[in-house]
Amino acid sequence: MKGVDYTLLPSGVLAFGDGLQNENVNERVKILQENITNMEFFLILAGSQTAEIEGISAAGSTPVSRRYTAVADAELLLRGPLIPKRWPLPPLAAGVSPALISYVASRFLKIKPTIISAGLLQTPPFSHVALESPEMGPARCLSSGNAMERTRVKLLLDGGFKIGKKLKKSLLITECVPGGTSTAFAVLLGLGINVNGLISGSYRNPPSELKAKLVNQGLKAAKLKKNPSSVELMAAVGDPFQPIAVGLLMGAIESGQDVLLGGGCQMLAVLALALNEIEPKLRSEVTGKIFIGTTSWLVDESLSAAKNRNSFIHLMNHVANHFKVNILGLASGYRFNDSNQKVLRDYEIGYVKEGVGAGALSLLAQIKGLTQKEMVEKCDLEVANLFKSNNEITCHGI
Repeated sequence: MKGVDYTLLPSGVLAFGDGLQNENVNERVKILQENITNMEFFLILAGSQTAEIEGISAAGSTPVSRRYTAVADAELLLRGPLIPKRWPLPPLAAGVSPALISYVASRFLKIKPTIISAGLLQTPPFSHVALESPEMGPARCLSSGNAMERTRVKLLLDGGFKIGKKLKKSLLITECVPGGTSTAFAVLLGLGINVNGLISGSYRNPPSELKAKLVNQGLKAAKLKKNPSSVELMAAVGDPFQPIAVGLLMGAIESGQDVLLGGGCQMLAVLALALNEIEPKLRSEVTGKIFIGTTSWLVDESLSAAKNRNSFIHLMNHVANHFKVNILGLASGYRFNDSNQKVLRDYEIGYVKEGVGAGALSLLAQIKGLTQKEMVEKCDLEVANLFKSNNEITCHGI
């Protein structure tokens, strides 16, 4: 079954992207299916002072609360709603943390993440990999044009690459980076890709004008040469997540592994930054081993009345066309229209949409056989558990 810009696969997962008709999508999804229980799953937590700009992100209702969103989401993913945690979920205007969806899907899949952290203000209270000193702190706001030192970017890139190169299994990369869609916007625009009006975010109506203002200010201040390297761009207007993820991706590709990039705009930015450093003649071979995995809520989003629906699909196709490659995107087909929990139904009206690998983990669960009814029931139960937990009382009304 075909949608406006995507194809509905037998599993219920959506497939999309320019060049889709030229690929054996079912064959590629079959390879993904065969590797579901044999996959290295990484969650990258990172911080940027960009997230502290008022109105830039809904991943926490205040700038202060967004400072601990990443650690709180990771704790929920690792420990579930009922177990007491060091960091409570920050209050949200609507919806519930996508980490809850990721928790449900990952439990069904029986997989747990390796956590990598960089640029956080807190030391995570769980096992994690640190590729730099915790004293480095968050990246500066992208509007400075000097978000990170290039030495820092190279260190994180090299650390990610070393991990990726050692992999013997397929790779799933996920993230939690408040303000990360703004830094994604910045590096994509810095690469010369037309992304205006196509960058999403955690708000129901993303603050596109504010993001564009910050991005243009940052790129102007950076005074980059024409055709900057990916390291130069990340140092100027990026965040610590980006070099780690780019390194992981490039290392995994070198070791011959398939890679599922779990997320939306931020993962497209990672892919674009990697492609920018790969010889043009090799790019198609590389993208043949990469999937973008996200949610149906992001895929269905329209950010401009002047455009058709599916802004994210248009964004992905812009990236593909810029590098003259085909990119295969997949999205979970789960919907929360029938949920008993308002915070889950909020996803259906445009709140939250994606994060913490919710889309990628959900589509893997869907491919493995978790039905729509079962997913909704499990998520409803875990939201109820979240409300019950004394440690998570701040989630009321999220």
